[in-house]
Amino acid sequence: MTSAKSILSRRPAWVFNFVLASAGCFSWLPAVRDGRSTSLKPSTKPASRNVFALPLRRPRSTVARKPGAAPADSARLGRNPGAASGIRSAIAVPATILPILLGALNGYALSFWRPRGASLLFGILMAGAFIPVQVMMFPLVRMIGALGLFGSLAGIVLVHIIFSMPVMTLLFRNYYAALPHELFQAARIDGGGFFRIFAQLMLPMSLPIIVVAAIMQVTGVWNDYILGLVFAGRDNLPMTVQLNNVINTTTGTRLYNVNMAATVLTSLVPLAIYFISGRWFVRGIAAGAVKG
Repeated sequence: MTSAKSILSRRPAWVFNFVLASAGCFSWLPAVRDGRSTSLKPSTKPASRNVFALPLRRPRSTVARKPGAAPADSARLGRNPGAASGIRSAIAVPATILPILLGALNGYALSFWRPRGASLLFGILMAGAFIPVQVMMFPLVRMIGALGLFGSLAGIVLVHIIFSMPVMTLLFRNYYAALPHELFQAARIDGGGFFRIFAQLMLPMSLPIIVVAAIMQVTGVWNDYILGLVFAGRDNLPMTVQLNNVINTTTGTRLYNVNMAATVLTSLVPLAIYFISGRWFVRGIAAGAVKG
Protein backbone atom coordinates (compact mmCIF):
# COMPACT_ATOMS: atom_id res chain seq x y z
CA MET A 1 0.00 0.00 0.00
CA THR A 2 1.03 3.57 -0.60
CA SER A 3 1.96 5.24 2.67
CA ALA A 4 0.60 8.61 3.74
CA LYS A 5 4.14 10.00 3.73
CA SER A 6 4.68 9.12 0.07
CA ILE A 7 1.33 10.70 -0.84
CA LEU A 8 2.25 13.91 0.97
CA SER A 9 5.66 13.96 -0.69
CA ARG A 10 4.03 13.85 -4.13
CA ARG A 11 1.43 16.51 -3.33
CA PRO A 12 3.64 19.59 -4.03
CA ALA A 13 4.52 18.27 -7.49
CA TRP A 14 0.85 17.51 -8.21
CA VAL A 15 -0.20 21.00 -7.10
CA PHE A 16 2.51 22.60 -9.24
CA ASN A 17 1.46 20.60 -12.31
CA PHE A 18 -2.20 21.47 -11.74
CA VAL A 19 -1.46 25.18 -11.37
CA LEU A 20 0.76 25.17 -14.46
CA ALA A 21 -1.86 23.36 -16.57
CA SER A 22 -4.61 25.68 -15.32
CA ALA A 23 -2.54 28.75 -16.16
CA GLY A 24 -1.95 27.46 -19.67
CA CYS A 25 -5.66 26.74 -20.09
CA PHE A 26 -6.77 30.16 -18.87
CA SER A 27 -4.22 31.89 -21.09
CA TRP A 28 -6.07 30.53 -24.13
CA LEU A 29 -9.57 31.39 -22.95
CA PRO A 30 -9.47 35.10 -23.93
CA ALA A 31 -8.41 34.23 -27.47
CA VAL A 32 -11.16 31.62 -27.81
CA ARG A 33 -13.77 33.95 -26.36
CA ASP A 34 -12.77 36.91 -28.56
CA GLY A 35 -12.61 34.74 -31.67
CA ARG A 36 -16.08 33.32 -31.15
CA SER A 37 -17.46 36.75 -30.24
CA THR A 38 -15.96 38.43 -33.31
CA SER A 39 -17.27 35.70 -35.61
CA LEU A 40 -20.86 36.47 -34.51
CA LYS A 41 -20.69 40.25 -34.96
CA PRO A 42 -22.18 42.12 -37.94
CA SER A 43 -19.79 43.33 -40.60
CA THR A 44 -19.59 46.93 -39.34
CA LYS A 45 -19.11 46.21 -35.66
CA PRO A 46 -15.55 44.79 -35.47
CA ALA A 47 -14.13 47.84 -37.23
CA SER A 48 -16.25 50.54 -35.57
CA ARG A 49 -16.41 49.33 -31.96
CA ASN A 50 -14.24 47.66 -29.37
CA VAL A 51 -13.01 44.33 -30.71
CA PHE A 52 -13.46 42.79 -27.24
CA ALA A 53 -17.12 43.85 -26.97
CA LEU A 54 -19.78 41.16 -26.97
CA PRO A 55 -22.02 40.91 -30.05
CA LEU A 56 -25.27 42.82 -29.54
CA ARG A 57 -28.59 41.14 -30.16
CA ARG A 58 -29.64 41.70 -33.75
CA PRO A 59 -33.12 41.95 -35.25
CA ARG A 60 -34.59 38.66 -36.42
CA SER A 61 -34.68 39.95 -40.00
CA THR A 62 -30.90 40.20 -40.19
CA VAL A 63 -30.40 36.58 -39.11
CA ALA A 64 -27.72 36.08 -36.49
CA ARG A 65 -24.79 33.90 -37.52
CA LYS A 66 -24.78 35.47 -40.95
CA PRO A 67 -21.02 36.16 -40.62
CA GLY A 68 -20.56 32.41 -40.26
CA ALA A 69 -22.28 31.91 -43.59
CA ALA A 70 -20.26 34.63 -45.30
CA PRO A 71 -17.05 32.63 -45.66
CA ALA A 72 -19.07 29.81 -47.16
CA ASP A 73 -20.46 32.22 -49.74
CA SER A 74 -17.39 34.34 -50.46
CA ALA A 75 -15.03 31.45 -51.04
CA ARG A 76 -17.70 28.72 -51.23
CA LEU A 77 -16.17 27.35 -48.06
CA GLY A 78 -17.77 23.98 -47.49
CA ARG A 79 -19.82 24.04 -50.72
CA ASN A 80 -17.35 23.55 -53.54
CA PRO A 81 -15.50 20.26 -54.12
CA GLY A 82 -12.32 21.69 -52.59
CA ALA A 83 -13.83 22.59 -49.25
CA ALA A 84 -16.00 19.47 -49.33
CA SER A 85 -12.73 17.55 -49.12
CA GLY A 86 -12.34 19.17 -45.72
CA ILE A 87 -15.87 19.24 -44.32
CA ARG A 88 -16.97 15.88 -45.73
CA SER A 89 -13.44 14.58 -45.17
CA ALA A 90 -12.92 13.36 -48.74
CA ILE A 91 -9.19 13.78 -48.10
CA ALA A 92 -9.11 13.06 -44.37
CA VAL A 93 -10.96 9.73 -44.51
CA PRO A 94 -8.78 7.81 -47.01
CA ALA A 95 -5.65 9.67 -45.85
CA THR A 96 -6.37 8.34 -42.35
CA ILE A 97 -7.68 4.82 -42.96
CA LEU A 98 -5.08 3.75 -45.54
CA PRO A 99 -1.98 4.88 -43.58
CA ILE A 100 -3.32 3.20 -40.43
CA LEU A 101 -3.91 -0.10 -42.23
CA LEU A 102 -0.54 0.00 -43.98
CA GLY A 103 1.27 1.10 -40.82
CA ALA A 104 -0.39 -1.69 -38.82
CA LEU A 105 0.57 -4.21 -41.50
CA ASN A 106 4.17 -2.98 -41.52
CA GLY A 107 4.41 -3.01 -37.74
CA TYR A 108 2.89 -6.49 -37.57
CA ALA A 109 5.32 -7.87 -40.15
CA LEU A 110 8.36 -6.23 -38.54
CA SER A 111 7.40 -7.33 -35.01
CA PHE A 112 6.30 -10.95 -35.52
CA TRP A 113 7.40 -12.27 -38.90
CA ARG A 114 10.79 -10.53 -38.96
CA PRO A 115 11.67 -10.98 -42.65
CA ARG A 116 15.25 -10.77 -43.82
CA GLY A 117 16.41 -7.16 -43.80
CA ALA A 118 13.61 -6.08 -41.44
CA SER A 119 15.94 -3.99 -39.30
CA LEU A 120 17.39 -2.26 -42.38
CA LEU A 121 13.91 -1.54 -43.73
CA PHE A 122 12.79 -0.14 -40.41
CA GLY A 123 15.89 2.04 -40.23
CA ILE A 124 15.19 3.43 -43.71
CA LEU A 125 11.60 4.20 -42.73
CA MET A 126 12.75 6.02 -39.60
CA ALA A 127 15.31 8.00 -41.60
CA GLY A 128 12.51 9.11 -43.90
CA ALA A 129 10.69 10.62 -40.92
CA PHE A 130 13.49 13.17 -40.50
CA ILE A 131 13.56 14.37 -44.11
CA PRO A 132 11.89 17.81 -44.36
CA VAL A 133 8.77 18.09 -46.47
CA GLN A 134 10.34 20.83 -48.57
CA VAL A 135 13.23 18.57 -49.59
CA MET A 136 10.86 15.89 -50.89
CA MET A 137 8.48 18.30 -52.59
CA PHE A 138 10.06 18.45 -56.04
CA PRO A 139 10.72 14.68 -56.38
CA LEU A 140 7.15 13.99 -55.30
CA VAL A 141 5.79 16.48 -57.83
CA ARG A 142 7.71 14.65 -60.58
CA MET A 143 6.59 11.23 -59.35
CA ILE A 144 2.91 12.15 -58.88
CA GLY A 145 2.92 13.88 -62.26
CA ALA A 146 4.42 10.81 -63.94
CA LEU A 147 1.64 8.70 -62.43
CA GLY A 148 -0.97 11.07 -63.82
CA LEU A 149 -2.32 11.88 -60.35
CA PHE A 150 -1.14 15.46 -59.93
CA GLY A 151 -3.98 17.76 -58.92
CA SER A 152 -6.33 14.88 -58.08
CA LEU A 153 -7.81 13.49 -54.89
CA ALA A 154 -5.89 10.24 -55.32
CA GLY A 155 -2.65 12.20 -55.68
CA ILE A 156 -3.00 14.17 -52.44
CA VAL A 157 -4.07 11.02 -50.56
CA LEU A 158 -1.00 9.18 -51.89
CA VAL A 159 1.26 12.03 -50.72
CA HIS A 160 -0.22 11.90 -47.22
CA ILE A 161 0.26 8.13 -47.14
CA ILE A 162 3.93 8.52 -48.09
CA PHE A 163 4.64 11.10 -45.40
CA SER A 164 2.75 9.23 -42.68
CA MET A 165 4.28 5.79 -43.19
CA PRO A 166 7.33 6.22 -40.89
CA VAL A 167 5.31 7.42 -37.90
CA MET A 168 2.48 4.92 -38.39
CA THR A 169 4.95 2.04 -38.72
CA LEU A 170 6.81 3.15 -35.59
CA LEU A 171 3.62 3.38 -33.53
CA PHE A 172 2.32 -0.06 -34.50
CA ARG A 173 5.70 -1.79 -34.36
CA ASN A 174 6.31 -0.59 -30.81
CA TYR A 175 2.77 -1.52 -29.79
CA TYR A 176 3.01 -5.04 -31.23
CA ALA A 177 6.47 -5.50 -29.71
CA ALA A 178 4.87 -5.12 -26.26
CA LEU A 179 2.32 -7.90 -26.93
CA PRO A 180 3.05 -11.48 -25.79
CA HIS A 181 4.79 -13.36 -28.59
CA GLU A 182 3.09 -16.55 -27.40
CA LEU A 183 -0.19 -15.33 -28.90
CA PHE A 184 1.38 -15.22 -32.33
CA GLN A 185 3.01 -18.61 -31.89
CA ALA A 186 -0.30 -20.18 -30.81
CA ALA A 187 -2.05 -18.70 -33.84
CA ARG A 188 0.66 -20.10 -36.11
CA ILE A 189 0.28 -23.56 -34.55
CA ASP A 190 -3.48 -23.38 -35.20
CA GLY A 191 -2.75 -22.86 -38.88
CA GLY A 192 -3.19 -19.12 -39.14
CA GLY A 193 -1.55 -17.40 -42.08
CA PHE A 194 -0.10 -13.92 -42.42
CA PHE A 195 -3.30 -12.04 -43.22
CA ARG A 196 -5.60 -14.22 -41.12
CA ILE A 197 -3.58 -13.63 -37.94
CA PHE A 198 -3.40 -9.94 -38.73
CA ALA A 199 -7.13 -9.52 -39.38
CA GLN A 200 -8.55 -11.83 -36.71
CA LEU A 201 -6.02 -11.47 -33.89
CA MET A 202 -3.84 -8.38 -34.17
CA LEU A 203 -6.31 -5.78 -35.42
CA PRO A 204 -8.94 -6.48 -32.72
CA MET A 205 -6.21 -6.07 -30.09
CA SER A 206 -4.99 -2.81 -31.62
CA LEU A 207 -7.90 -0.51 -30.76
CA PRO A 208 -5.92 1.71 -28.32
CA ILE A 209 -3.10 2.39 -30.76
CA ILE A 210 -5.51 2.74 -33.69
CA VAL A 211 -7.22 5.57 -31.81
CA VAL A 212 -3.85 7.24 -31.20
CA ALA A 213 -2.87 6.88 -34.85
CA ALA A 214 -6.26 8.12 -36.05
CA ILE A 215 -6.12 11.25 -33.89
CA MET A 216 -2.61 12.07 -35.06
CA GLN A 217 -3.38 11.42 -38.71
CA VAL A 218 -6.73 13.22 -38.88
CA THR A 219 -5.38 16.35 -37.22
CA GLY A 220 -2.24 16.25 -39.34
CA VAL A 221 -4.16 15.92 -42.61
CA TRP A 222 -6.79 18.46 -41.60
CA ASN A 223 -4.21 21.07 -40.52
CA ASP A 224 -1.94 20.55 -43.53
CA TYR A 225 -1.52 23.52 -45.83
CA ILE A 226 1.48 23.16 -48.11
CA LEU A 227 0.80 19.62 -49.36
CA GLY A 228 -2.82 20.45 -50.12
CA LEU A 229 -1.81 23.67 -51.86
CA VAL A 230 0.73 21.93 -54.10
CA PHE A 231 -0.79 18.52 -54.81
CA ALA A 232 -4.56 18.73 -54.33
CA GLY A 233 -5.57 20.84 -57.32
CA ARG A 234 -8.32 23.43 -57.46
CA ASP A 235 -11.18 20.95 -57.00
CA ASN A 236 -9.68 19.27 -53.92
CA LEU A 237 -8.33 22.16 -51.85
CA PRO A 238 -8.46 21.38 -48.10
CA MET A 239 -9.99 23.64 -45.49
CA THR A 240 -6.70 25.33 -44.61
CA VAL A 241 -6.21 26.55 -48.18
CA GLN A 242 -9.82 27.69 -48.34
CA LEU A 243 -9.29 29.59 -45.09
CA ASN A 244 -6.25 31.32 -46.54
CA ASN A 245 -8.30 32.28 -49.61
CA VAL A 246 -10.90 33.90 -47.36
CA ILE A 247 -8.49 35.78 -45.08
CA ASN A 248 -5.85 36.88 -47.59
CA THR A 249 -8.19 38.28 -50.22
CA THR A 250 -6.76 41.38 -51.92
CA THR A 251 -10.07 42.88 -53.05
CA GLY A 252 -12.84 44.59 -51.11
CA THR A 253 -12.96 45.47 -47.42
CA ARG A 254 -11.29 43.25 -44.85
CA LEU A 255 -14.11 41.75 -42.79
CA TYR A 256 -12.68 40.57 -39.51
CA ASN A 257 -15.89 38.87 -38.45
CA VAL A 258 -15.92 36.83 -41.66
CA ASN A 259 -12.25 35.93 -41.23
CA MET A 260 -12.83 34.83 -37.65
CA ALA A 261 -15.96 32.87 -38.60
CA ALA A 262 -13.95 30.99 -41.24
CA THR A 263 -11.24 30.30 -38.66
CA VAL A 264 -13.79 28.94 -36.18
CA LEU A 265 -15.33 26.68 -38.83
CA THR A 266 -11.91 25.34 -39.79
CA SER A 267 -10.92 24.59 -36.19
CA LEU A 268 -14.10 22.71 -35.26
CA VAL A 269 -12.99 19.26 -36.43
CA PRO A 270 -9.61 19.10 -34.59
CA LEU A 271 -11.21 20.50 -31.44
CA ALA A 272 -14.05 17.98 -31.57
CA ILE A 273 -11.64 15.10 -32.12
CA TYR A 274 -9.50 16.02 -29.13
CA PHE A 275 -12.47 16.66 -26.85
CA ILE A 276 -14.14 13.37 -27.77
CA SER A 277 -11.07 11.14 -28.06
CA GLY A 278 -8.62 12.72 -25.61
CA ARG A 279 -9.11 10.00 -23.01
CA TRP A 280 -8.60 7.28 -25.62
CA PHE A 281 -5.43 9.03 -26.77
CA VAL A 282 -3.93 8.89 -23.28
CA ARG A 283 -4.96 5.25 -22.88
CA GLY A 284 -3.39 4.35 -26.22
CA ILE A 285 -0.11 5.98 -25.29
CA ALA A 286 -0.09 4.18 -21.95
CA ALA A 287 -0.97 0.86 -23.62
CA GLY A 288 2.27 0.70 -25.54
CA ALA A 289 2.51 3.49 -28.09
CA VAL A 290 5.89 4.56 -26.78
CA LYS A 291 7.17 1.18 -25.63
CA GLY A 292 9.91 -0.57 -27.50
